[in-house]
Amino acid sequence: MRPLSTLLRKLEQHYGAVTWAEPEDPYELIVYTNCGYPPSQENCRKGFEALKSTVGLSTTAILGASERALAKVLRAGGIVPELRASRLKVIARLVAEEFAGDLRRALDASKGARKALKRFPTIGDPGVDKILLFCGAVPIAAVPSNALQVPLRLGLGVERPSYAASYRSVQEELTRALPREVEVLRRAYLLFRRHGQQICRRTVPLCDRCPIARLCPYVRLQVKPSQRKRQAS
Repeated sequence: MRPLSTLLRKLEQHYGAVTWAEPEDPYELIVYTNCGYPPSQENCRKGFEALKSTVGLSTTAILGASERALAKVLRAGGIVPELRASRLKVIARLVAEEFAGDLRRALDASKGARKALKRFPTIGDPGVDKILLFCGAVPIAAVPSNALQVPLRLGLGVERPSYAASYRSVQEELTRALPREVEVLRRAYLLFRRHGQQICRRTVPLCDRCPIARLCPYVRLQVKPSQRKRQAS
């Protein structure tokens, strides 16, 4: 496999410069993540914008609104709005009561910080890593939770029986392959996510449209021996 820097450069040539369009405040990012279901950038954005314009994003605004009112607003972000409304209450209460309204104090690479962030609804290791990288500027190799297939197909890590083990395998490989620099790690995260959304999908990947197909071990495994001979001739 070519160096990861080569793969990322080719992806960037295909997609252009990718940018972070989600909240950079950790509290708001957790709220954003819980504003849409099924979880997608579009659903989360719609739910978040509806919440922001109708109720407000502050812990005071969310705690002061009824769950019924929150659920009504969160319908913009998809299904089960009542569940998401309940989660927003938990998030706001945790930040207000245990972090004095400022979650940034928890943003470091310590085990204590990870434990604190994982107390919030829907935030597991991938979510913690994303928050630390994009909100705390901690140089950690975050992997987009819904695009784990991209680095795995590229041979970065090994697919394990559990998602968590597969995630750790990929993260360890990225940590070895990339410089410990925030901007480099953010770029890799965003390019993997965009590629997973548009071409390297979990099901029915569009390998015939892939800008790095010739460098991808997964694509080579899909090509039959007879096809390889024809391609080589």
